[in-house]
Amino acid sequence: LHSGRIKVAGESVAAEYRESGADLAAEFAALLDRAKLTLAGEEHWPEEKLPSIDPEAIAGELGLDHPAKNADFGRIRRNFAFANHPDRVAPHLRQRAMIRMQVANMLIDEAKRRALAGARR
Repeated sequence: LHSGRIKVAGESVAAEYRESGADLAAEFAALLDRAKLTLAGEEHWPEEKLPSIDPEAIAGELGLDHPAKNADFGRIRRNFAFANHPDRVAPHLRQRAMIRMQVANMLIDEAKRRALAGARR
């Protein structure tokens, strides 16, 4: 990676990227606990089917349950954000959309790490 006067060694960045995903399960658990507390007041919206915050459901929406070998993670992230970003949903769904975006970003980052680790083998 080279940008003007800033030089970064590719392998050291890749190693840091792989290592940063080591504690993803704890991050997911904390995120879901916060989500349950934040969304506790949504019971007054039963007439509308609320989007899921379940990581498995979001992974299915993203297509990460069966990822392609050369998946374009940037495109996946942009498409999900276009449909689910908090600025693009109704006001009463913004907290849920924020949580969905956080979970989706974590899932995409983890899939990207796995793809990078698989390519290095």
